[in-house]
Amino acid sequence: MFDAMSMDQLRTFIAAAEEGSFSAAGRKLRRAQSVVSHTLANLELQVGFALFERTGRYPLLTEAGRALLADARAAVGGMDVFKARARTLAEGLEPELAVSVDVMFPIARLTEAVRAFHAAFPNTPLRLHVEALGAVVQPVLDGRCRVGIIGSLPDIPRDCDADYLLSVPAVYVVAANHPLAAFAGPIARAEAARHVQLVLTDRTILTQGREFGVISTHIWRLADLGAKHEFLRAGLGWGSMPQHMVEEDLRRGSLVRIELEDDPIQSFSFVMRAFYRRDAPPGPAGRWFVSKLKQY
Repeated sequence: MFDAMSMDQLRTFIAAAEEGSFSAAGRKLRRAQSVVSHTLANLELQVGFALFERTGRYPLLTEAGRALLADARAAVGGMDVFKARARTLAEGLEPELAVSVDVMFPIARLTEAVRAFHAAFPNTPLRLHVEALGAVVQPVLDGRCRVGIIGSLPDIPRDCDADYLLSVPAVYVVAANHPLAAFAGPIARAEAARHVQLVLTDRTILTQGREFGVISTHIWRLADLGAKHEFLRAGLGWGSMPQHMVEEDLRRGSLVRIELEDDPIQSFSFVMRAFYRRDAPPGPAGRWFVSKLKQY
């Protein structure tokens, strides 16, 4: 009886559990509610017990259903990985490689990887999208890019796999003539909050309602890291920057590093990861490019 179970039944079970109702699961799977109910009833006959409690307005997972949900996700995920890898092997070399890259990623390291890619795959065009936050993620989720390099956003999207690449140290800086530059020691967060903080903004709605490292009540949002860099040098506010981008400014004294009092992330880094959709992993060229980013 157990051998008759199908991946379709498990996907229906997962959808019903995640969506909270059989009708919502049907919409997600593009099936009639009656088909969803019938599929789940058959699955319950095969396992020998109820997966959902149906006495209320909405079906609720039983204790046994909750226990099986993680296993169902693992089984479906494993099958998706198998199919995706088989598909990439059948496809062969990508006709083009599109990659979304976090603006925080060290440009020198990216340049060397691109140079090596051009030598190894001279007939494979490489298309790069340099963005921040959700704008790095969205092209991968919607299929415009096969690989994403993310660091400014700490979360890896669900249904994606990721490989660690490197950590990019970051620092808080202000212009030498900014009032905060006069502080010899750590600056109280209340004092920092009195001044304009320059932060990157997301071009997408993926991080809507979320803030990353925002302390001040006076915020200027910029969608471009280069503009943020120039605004910092002009003394228009304070903010964090990848250390490699401001090393020359710190050496010349046009920017000054500051520390915040009682800040749990005094020395923080952007953890860079290569990520891709589990159902659409990179092919040979994409895997090669990711491996080079790890080396340089």
